[in-house]
Amino acid sequence: MGKVVTVRSCLLPLDLYYRVEEHLWVRREGDGTITLGMTDMAQTTAGRILVITFKPVGRFYPKGKVVAVVESGKWLGPVRTPLSGELIEVNLALRREPDLINRSPYTRGWLVRMIPSAWEEESAFLLTGEEAVAAYERYMEERDLDDCVHCEGYEAP
Repeated sequence: MGKVVTVRSCLLPLDLYYRVEEHLWVRREGDGTITLGMTDMAQTTAGRILVITFKPVGRFYPKGKVVAVVESGKWLGPVRTPLSGELIEVNLALRREPDLINRSPYTRGWLVRMIPSAWEEESAFLLTGEEAVAAYERYMEERDLDDCVHCEGYEAP
């Protein structure tokens, strides 16, 4: 992972793509697949993650469709894919340790892997680098959100 920037104590790796409003990150892998996960802000907002259920692997999911459902003590919500594609892998470790998202949101706590079907067109709607940082700063300011909280054993990217 490359350079990491801090926004109100929330960590944002600059080499990822973000869907700020949904607190999701996307990493494009060397083989053209993508890995999808929840941001540091997401794990703070949700609180301790208790359960994650995944949609079936091997199916095509259009942009905006649910690929997982996350439940915490404070929140139950769908994770909608920001890119269309085939779901090829889910993070099975999260079934045993769902709070890996809280401890390691950018590495061991990833959610799913997909083969994107329209990367060039759809990734244009994701933010990366300093543009993502500025968007997160605005988002947090406009909503008067508190700083991120990191649990014991938190793994910085």
